[in-house]
Amino acid sequence: MRLELINFTRQNWESRRGKREIFRPAKESPLHSCGDGVELVRCGDMNRLLFGDNLPWLRNREIFPNASVDLVYLDPPFNSNADYNVLFHEASGEASQAQFHAFTDTWNWADAAQTYAEFVDDCPNTAVVEMMDALHDFLRNSPMMAYLAMMAPRLVELHRILKPTGSLYLHCDPTASHYLRMLLDGIFGAENFRTEIVWKRTNVHNDSKTWSRVSDTIFFYSKSSDFAWNPPYQKHSEDYVEAKYGNRDEKGRYFTLDNMTSPAPRPNMMYEWKGHASPPNGWRYSKETMAKLDGEGRIWYPDDKSKRPRLKRFLDEMPGRLIDNVWTDISPSNSQAIERLGYPTQKPQALLERIILASSNPGDMVLDPFCGCGTTIHAAQKLGRQWIGIDVTYLAINLIKRRLKDAFGNDVQFKEQGQPTDFGSAKELARLDKWQFQQWALSLIDARPRTEGDGKGADRGVDGLLYFYESKDKREKILVQVKGGAVKRNDMATLLGDVNNQKFVGGILITLEKPTKPMREEAADAGRYTSKLWHDKDYPKIQILTVEGLLDGSERVDGPPQMNPFAKAQREAKPEKQQDMLREMF
Repeated sequence: MRLELINFTRQNWESRRGKREIFRPAKESPLHSCGDGVELVRCGDMNRLLFGDNLPWLRNREIFPNASVDLVYLDPPFNSNADYNVLFHEASGEASQAQFHAFTDTWNWADAAQTYAEFVDDCPNTAVVEMMDALHDFLRNSPMMAYLAMMAPRLVELHRILKPTGSLYLHCDPTASHYLRMLLDGIFGAENFRTEIVWKRTNVHNDSKTWSRVSDTIFFYSKSSDFAWNPPYQKHSEDYVEAKYGNRDEKGRYFTLDNMTSPAPRPNMMYEWKGHASPPNGWRYSKETMAKLDGEGRIWYPDDKSKRPRLKRFLDEMPGRLIDNVWTDISPSNSQAIERLGYPTQKPQALLERIILASSNPGDMVLDPFCGCGTTIHAAQKLGRQWIGIDVTYLAINLIKRRLKDAFGNDVQFKEQGQPTDFGSAKELARLDKWQFQQWALSLIDARPRTEGDGKGADRGVDGLLYFYESKDKREKILVQVKGGAVKRNDMATLLGDVNNQKFVGGILITLEKPTKPMREEAADAGRYTSKLWHDKDYPKIQILTVEGLLDGSERVDGPPQMNPFAKAQREAKPEKQQDMLREMF
């Protein structure tokens, strides 16, 4: 097993995952692993979820060769000095009061200084280095400068891995957008700035002291002037249709009338047509084309021969209105949205579908280096693109896996990299990052992580929870504890005490190390509990599950069927039905 360490030097990026070091793949060999069981493959081989800091992944040229990605969408932390939480859901689908702290979007220069120094020393783009130095002179050692020091090396790598025909969309808010625009101009070239998209993400706030902030900014850059582009259209408004398409033919089709005369003199197009004299410059179409249009019922004839025929343009054959750079028609993923999964800063799927359809083609590779709950991944899969998602929290990776399974079932295939798949790599994760090891271990039995307010020192022995229904209105809970180090007999007494004191029906200990014989005896002596709903079956009150046994499938939870505490993604149509839906949309 080969693992390297990297210190990510930003205080509150660490707060997303606790202060820790994280996996990155080695750079020497063409094929290598983040753990014995995780083989890394070249970009384009398949869809992938990468766990860990995105910068080491992006810098690895075996994983991301030059010019290997068609489209990048990133929605990085905004430097907003805010806390973000994941909301869990009840079986009814309603949001639970329970929250899981996801990350704190605050930056500290003391932790970013090393990253900045390495960037200005190593970055091949001297113009960008000079810009960063100038920004540092202006911003000093401020949180904003710390944020830019984090973003700059990532944007340089994203530019490197984009194909010449590729594009990048960076989603941000007014907090740092002006500085990010300068960075992007320096890296991509001002000539490759395509547009600034304004997305109205919410309604007016009650803030009487300033203009209400209701929009986000999305910067659109291309790698070159020859970039992939599929013009996006939307349906015309009812007012427009009423004003422009007021005519109907005998089949009930709406149409508007267009000029059929030539804008410039064309002597060979000067002829009489069905008693109508030639216009001074001639007709726009040849006699053959006019006959074809007439046979298809596409020419409107006036009653007066002194007037000219006109071309019928049917509403149902028009592509619609070309979408501009002010988007007010896409609602945010609020708490009532069907697709809402409860993840902080979740963006609506329609937003990502619009971007992906406009700036990529089927089979293209789409990358989201801050993939969160996976909206970009979901949209790319739905639209027939290849995809790669990277996130630094295992909670995000776990949510994406659930989302893909809920939405696509077995129709989606992808490879997970950077997280344990065997005992050796699990042990290494526990050594490097106890918090992420805990989240990963809980996912092995689909347990919900400890919720907001149960912080360090106040978790009351609760690392995670399993839920099951004992009746229609009664939900029972099983306490879950995770141990990544040595375990002893007293741990069983502690677990049993926590179960009894907090009125759980049972408790589960997930342990990396093998339990001792006295521990198993203590667990057996704790007795059993009975579920009347599930045919009066009884289950062990205290269970010990090993990471090794959960990984190889030899161990599992012995209990009533558990309910899923995570919100479920809506099931997507089969690929052939998706194509029909897309044809209707566009």
